[in-house]
This record gives sequence, C-alpha cells and structure tokens, in this order.
Amino acid sequence: MSADELLSLDLTAAAEAFRDGEVSSVALTEASLRALETHGPVLNAVVELWPDDALVTADKVDAARAGGAALGSLAGVPLAHKDMFYRQGRVCASGSRLRSDFVPDVTATVIERLDRAGAVDIGRLNMVEFALGLTGHNDITGHPRNPWDTDHITGGSSSGPVASIAARLVFAALGSDTGGSIRVPAACVGITGIKPTYGLVSRAGALPLSHSLDHIGPLARSARDLALLLSAIAGPDPRDPTTVDRPVPRYTRLLERPLAGLRLAVAEAPFEISLSPEVGGLYDRAIERLSAVDVQTQRITLPPIEPLNVLRRVIMLAEVAARHEDLVGQGREQYNTTTIARLEPGYDVAATTYLRALTWRAEAVRRFCRDVFADADVLVLPAMAHPVPRLDDAADTESYMRMVNGMGHFICPFNYLGLPCLTLPIGRTRNGLPMAIQLVGPPFAEARLLRLAHRLEEDADFRLGPPPITSAG
Repeated sequence: MSADELLSLDLTAAAEAFRDGEVSSVALTEASLRALETHGPVLNAVVELWPDDALVTADKVDAARAGGAALGSLAGVPLAHKDMFYRQGRVCASGSRLRSDFVPDVTATVIERLDRAGAVDIGRLNMVEFALGLTGHNDITGHPRNPWDTDHITGGSSSGPVASIAARLVFAALGSDTGGSIRVPAACVGITGIKPTYGLVSRAGALPLSHSLDHIGPLARSARDLALLLSAIAGPDPRDPTTVDRPVPRYTRLLERPLAGLRLAVAEAPFEISLSPEVGGLYDRAIERLSAVDVQTQRITLPPIEPLNVLRRVIMLAEVAARHEDLVGQGREQYNTTTIARLEPGYDVAATTYLRALTWRAEAVRRFCRDVFADADVLVLPAMAHPVPRLDDAADTESYMRMVNGMGHFICPFNYLGLPCLTLPIGRTRNGLPMAIQLVGPPFAEARLLRLAHRLEEDADFRLGPPPITSAG
C-alpha cells in the first residue's frame, strides 16, 4: 500500500493490517511522520515530532512481530497526542510560554498504557494554552486550522489532535475534556470523541486544569477506534486516587451486540438556547435517521441544563485560579489575553460558593439520572447550537467569551455531572463545516454509547469522509 492508502485506514484497520503482516510499523510510522511534516504546518497542528526515536520503536515492534512475540492491541500503529501528556525526559509545554522548557520526570499513566499496547508515540500536537479554551485559539503557538476550511476554528482545547486526525495525518490521539475539549473539537472537524465517566481513566501525569472536572479520553475517526483506545487506557490507577476500581470491558467485543430494546430519550426543541435553523434542520434529520437502527425512541423535554453550566463554571474558575496562582504571579503578561480573561474571575469566587457547587454535585447527578434515565438508556441531544465559527469571529475578548459560552451550552453540563458522552458527525452546514450530535449515558455506560454510535455509523450514515486537506491532498 502507498503512504496515502495507509493513512486512509482507520486505527482499527491499521492495527489489523500490522498484525496480519500486511504492513510494517516502520511503513506506518514513516507515512504518518511525512504527512505531519507536510500538512501539519498548514494546519498549525504540530508542536514537535520525534522521528528518530519513533522509527527505532517501530523497528523494534516489527522485530517483535517477526519473532512471534505476543502483540498488544495497538501494536505498530503511530499515534501523536495533545501536548499535555507527560513523557519522562521530553518537553511538555501545554501550549504555553511559561512551561516551554518544562521536562517532566514521570510519564502519564495513559501514555504508559498505550506503550504497553504497542503503539508508537511520534510527537506532540498543538493545543490551547493550558487547555483553557473551547475554540482552539492560541496566540502563543498559533491557531490550529480546520482542515475543512482553514479560516475556521478547530474547537479546543484538543485542537492539534483533531485537525491531525481529520486530515488523515495520524490515526488517533488522546485529548482532555474539562468543559468539552474532546467533544467540541471532534464535532468541529467531523470525527468522533468520547468523554468517559469521571474516574474511568487515570489523569496521573496529564496537565491538571480543574481536578473536579478533568477527564481524559480518545479521539478517532470511528466508534470502533474509540472502543479500541478506551480499552487500552481505562482502569484503576494507584497514582490517581479518583479512579474507580472496576473491571474494564473489552469494548470492541461489545460493538456488535444487538441494539434491540435500547431506549433513546431524544431531546426536542424548545431548548434553553435556540438552535440556528440549519443546525436544527441537521439535528431533526439525524433524529429521523435513528429509525435505521433497532432502537426505541421517545421525545423528551431536556431538563434545565444552564444551572449545571453555572455550577461547572464556578468549580472550574475556582480550581483553575488556584492552580495558576503562582504562575500568574511569575508572569501574567506571558499568558494569552483570552486565558487571563477566563482565569482571573476565579479569584473572586467565594470559598462558600465553590463548596456549595461541589456539594450539590451528587444530588444533581441523582436528579438528572432520575429525570432522564429512569425510562431511557441513552440521551440524544445536539452537540452545538450554531455552525462552526470563523477564526476571526473572536475579534476581541468579549466576542471570544460569547463564543465559548455558546459552544459549550449542551456540552459542559456533563463535565459537572461526570457522565459519559460521545459526539459523532451528522452532516455539514452551508459553510461546509461539520456538525455533530451528542450521546449521553448514565455512569459507566461507555459500552452502550459506543455500540449505538457504531451502529449509527454503519447503518445510518453518521460519518463524514475526508476533508479537503488530507494526507493525499
């Protein structure tokens, strides 16, 4: 296969091709490195590549296969990740000036688990400064570009990863989600992303932003790929006491189970914020396409979620401000203006307000699950209310904040609730940019969401092809 043919494979197909001896890890790795070197600058997606070390690792994996060694689920496949996952001895700048020379002395648990699964780590991808931003803007490292139209945002903060995956430069990546930073960028570029249940995936060795809200999860081109990655990274970790000690399913083995009897609660308008007419049209047509799979649907009025957004914002502001207090003291002028605009209000949050928001969380989860999941297995709702914005739509701090709050309305409540949720594409708006739907489940319903998303991709065309900028473009 040519390099372009290799990169057109999804993660699962690439892993299978390596395991079956159809392609070498060196060939896969060289193809991805070359694509990132060629198209990465166009999309401003890449921070740093590690070609020498990556090819050494790939050669070792090839030798292991030739020697008949047992192979991990991701053996031979090159991956690159958001520049916030620590690898011992490697710079991890997290999209900032203040940590441009930071070299951790530990490796993130999720990276160690991908290493054990046989993946080849080939570099660092661009992101929003300190993961604090939903649009993808970063004046320090430069704004990543959407491969569907480079004048538009990628979404953030996992901006470089989603651009690279959508453009067929890399097979998959890890991202983080404190207020939508997996799901929003996945929606903006037409790929899939899952935010697992709080506590399912370790955050040890990943840049902390807001410890009560941070989630780590995979980004990829299909639900099957998400299942493959999630199986590799999920599970308890003594380095992260918030992780839950429960068995991790082999999510890929559960994808083909029948959907018969699955009950969907479909949120319908009016919502607390109105969908734009074209987004509303795409959403309505997506709901009609649910009939292509064997599920039961019922229309519901979505419980109020704006109060959950307010509670999440209180917690995030307080925790982010506390996390950055020393760094702000060292050099406020070294931050992006948009980062400071989002960070500094946290210093005004009263301790009593923060603690009340934290204390109410368990009751909020109980009530939401009672109201939505008593008679349903999955909640279906929009991912975003408006088409993907242009980069220059955030002309000033005020317009940027308005954009962030609008993009996160349907997304951010589930960081506060800690529930699993997944976005997948449903089509494109008139500006040519993707739009997505969101699937939400009760705690630890990841297998259910992945199975439904997989069937929607296979039977109801919930999938987009490659964008104009690809490795073959």
